[in-house]
Amino acid sequence: MPEMKPTAHDVSEVSDAISAVFGRATTLLTELVAIPSLSLPGSDPQVLMESATKVQDAFAPLLPWKSIGIHSAAGGAPAVIARKDPQPGFPTVMLYAHHDVQPAGDIEQWLSDPFEAEVRDGRMFGRGTADDGAGIITHFSALSVLNELVPGGGGLGVVLFIEGEEESGSPTFAQLLDEHSELLHADLIVVADSDNPRPDIPALTTSLRGVVGVTLSLRTLASSVHSGLFGGPVPDALTTLVRVLATVHDEQGNVAVSGLVDASHIEGDVDEANLRDESGLLEGIELWGSGSLSSRLWAKPAITVTGIDAPATSAASNTLLATASAKISLRVPPGMPASDAKDALESHLRSACPQGVEMVLENWEVGEAFSDDASGALGAEVEKALRDGFDHDVVRQGLGGSIPFIAQLQHVFPDAEIAVTGVEDRESAAHGPNESVSLDMLERAARSEALLLVRLASGV
Repeated sequence: MPEMKPTAHDVSEVSDAISAVFGRATTLLTELVAIPSLSLPGSDPQVLMESATKVQDAFAPLLPWKSIGIHSAAGGAPAVIARKDPQPGFPTVMLYAHHDVQPAGDIEQWLSDPFEAEVRDGRMFGRGTADDGAGIITHFSALSVLNELVPGGGGLGVVLFIEGEEESGSPTFAQLLDEHSELLHADLIVVADSDNPRPDIPALTTSLRGVVGVTLSLRTLASSVHSGLFGGPVPDALTTLVRVLATVHDEQGNVAVSGLVDASHIEGDVDEANLRDESGLLEGIELWGSGSLSSRLWAKPAITVTGIDAPATSAASNTLLATASAKISLRVPPGMPASDAKDALESHLRSACPQGVEMVLENWEVGEAFSDDASGALGAEVEKALRDGFDHDVVRQGLGGSIPFIAQLQHVFPDAEIAVTGVEDRESAAHGPNESVSLDMLERAARSEALLLVRLASGV
């Protein structure tokens, strides 16, 4: 990385340029929201291609790319990859986001059409506005300003990587990286897919838990039978399932699976009142687990039952069920290989299953945790740009969620610095009804990224 000369374009100049382009950026976001770009199995691949094409067409004029195109691994979703090579002595920055979105879910819970963007009280509502349309628009705005203030991007190398299967677990992400590693190689990777504690406070996410998911199915009977005739001595599958699931926590709510570890150190702290307010926890309910809230949220394992296959209460009868299933999600602490966590969970479930009960564990999902303090020279430039763009000190935070592809980026590009930046806030409701993004925060995020790129491109 070259020694930085005094900034050629001050904050006010970049801010004015962002303001000038921001209308075009929000129009693009509105157009992206209108495309239900689902990547889950069974979704229409033509709609996902429409989304990728929209992204490619928007970014193609922004820089003199060496190449720009839509790529996919075998059986994978379309990803937009563009590259501008650096001049000698200049770094290359990868800008990552994803163009696929989650399903709308229960339409009745939305206050407006999920696939028709609507602005209310300074926020844009619609599926994908925050996750991760906000990341796309941040990159669009920043690259537009870079090209205006440093024509052609100067000597800075730039990689644009907007993939299309993050919301389905990025199943072919590793293959895509392998096939296009030369196009994607960079010195700094900016992942615009995390959140900020408030719209006016920027964050760098320095740790994320990994994830292990599995579907647990139990059978106790050849077929379901009358509970009046056999209830009491004869175990049914649903009650047996509940008893097995209850063993994964102790009475305090700590995870009770032997072999899982806690991360050694996670930066940051969490205010209990804010946690209760942000989560919508009902008054009087005690929090689970022991230790600091930051450790429970970011550094300790967490297990959640995310779904159960059983009759709905409206369709239930007095029957001992022969089979029952549950989807289990385990969040893995940073520093622990996800494969080890998988083995520990499987061992626990098998030992907790009563003798003779048939158990099937299937549909495993395994994703690695991430940890990086973003303390290198380029990371310092990211932090400076965020501070100047938001006019507020940067918060370094862990998050309890999982973005497994970041660990894959670390593996393929071990020498690259990775900065996970916030384009959402705690009100964004990503994946939920009434997803939204603060337009003020989005403009701050775009201003920060533009400052970063312009400063790096102005190096000597």
